[in-house]
Amino acid sequence: MTGSHILEGRTEARRAHAARYEQLIKDSGIKAPEPTLYARHVYHVYAVRHSRRDLLKAALGDQGVQTGIHYPIPVHMQKAYADLGYKAGDFPHSERAANEVLSLPMFPELSEEGLKRVAVALQHAVGY
Repeated sequence: MTGSHILEGRTEARRAHAARYEQLIKDSGIKAPEPTLYARHVYHVYAVRHSRRDLLKAALGDQGVQTGIHYPIPVHMQKAYADLGYKAGDFPHSERAANEVLSLPMFPELSEEGLKRVAVALQHAVGY
């Protein structure tokens, strides 16, 4: 099997997992990633949004579900861009996303049992 076939297979597995996550967490108050018509999402990261992200992360951790926070500091607030003079409040959408985004487990070998385990943990964490 060639490298491109392996990559395509892994991408399709993540896409299938993303579709299943979407089914499992609908109506939970957790915002799932939204596919676009102009691009094909590969779901390298499955980042959801929730207004109480830190509590959600802690509750999931208590249930043995490891999560991640990617890009916790908006670009305009990072030291590397301090000379541009931006301050808190200049990009409210970016700042809100940085405080709400949580990455759920996502990898090609993730099983249906694993997906359901994460979904059940999310249900307990948000109380639905």
